[in-house]
Amino acid sequence: MKHAMPDALSRLDAMLLIRAYEQRLIDTRQPGVCSALGQEACAVGVVGALGPRDLLVSNHRNAGHLLARGAAPERLFAEVLGRASGYCGGQGGAMHVSIRSLGIVLTSPVAGAGLAMAPGVALAQKLGAQPDGLTVVFFGDGAACQGGFHEAVNLAVTWRLPLLFVCENNQWQGAVHRREAMAGEHVADWVQGHGLVAAVVDGNDVEAVHAAAEQAVAAIRDGGRPRLLELVTYRQRGHCEPDEQAYVCASEHAQWLRRDPIQHHARRLAAQGRLGGDDLAGRMAQAQGRVERAYAAAQAA
Repeated sequence: MKHAMPDALSRLDAMLLIRAYEQRLIDTRQPGVCSALGQEACAVGVVGALGPRDLLVSNHRNAGHLLARGAAPERLFAEVLGRASGYCGGQGGAMHVSIRSLGIVLTSPVAGAGLAMAPGVALAQKLGAQPDGLTVVFFGDGAACQGGFHEAVNLAVTWRLPLLFVCENNQWQGAVHRREAMAGEHVADWVQGHGLVAAVVDGNDVEAVHAAAEQAVAAIRDGGRPRLLELVTYRQRGHCEPDEQAYVCASEHAQWLRRDPIQHHARRLAAQGRLGGDDLAGRMAQAQGRVERAYAAAQAA
């Protein structure tokens, strides 16, 4: 079971696979698909810092988390298409996926549902199920605006749970901009009163995310106290398919596209002499080829 992404090129390939998978999923026109296009660095950076005994609780934008953890695109497509070869026998669809072998406890389409469950998962680990493991829970800025977020943080701090909160602050809560629903710029500011150590990270920089996640994971293992990472990123697609994002300012969208996490990482690798002029296109073609084969296999299942 492969989890770690040991170097920067591996992280690029992982992001390209996620991008290709999600784009293919969008192209299938399956109704209600919630993509995380533009948030690949969050998934790859955090999940790559986890160990094999760590557990993961995801949300409705879960494909990146699952693929970064080692899920097979063939079986994910099969699950979406209702095939028996899917991870849950084709009965869960895109948003209800559990993969025991990869430590993926659950994904839920209900905003904030994972926050309600993750402290229980971490408590089970602490009480002996996996005492050397930790739990990571992914959620968005919309879920952080719910009361359950503070309840989960309070329990995690009070009971000293091995729990990493990861807020993917992607600026949009459905069709509502976060500034219309949040007081202040950062979710991380809200948890100081709970005594939770938090960090705000550029969620479109996979190396920054990975370094912050490694530091947080090490601190949780050493001290047995929870942490929070707020990853500032951007949702490039609408809330769920089909959604043309008529509510999004075109200049804002264009500004964030210029900070696309894959392009940002590729430019850095090129500057380091680790990525040639045509290498990115070649790697993307490889990822797309793998995804096309996976989709064809799922259709034929």
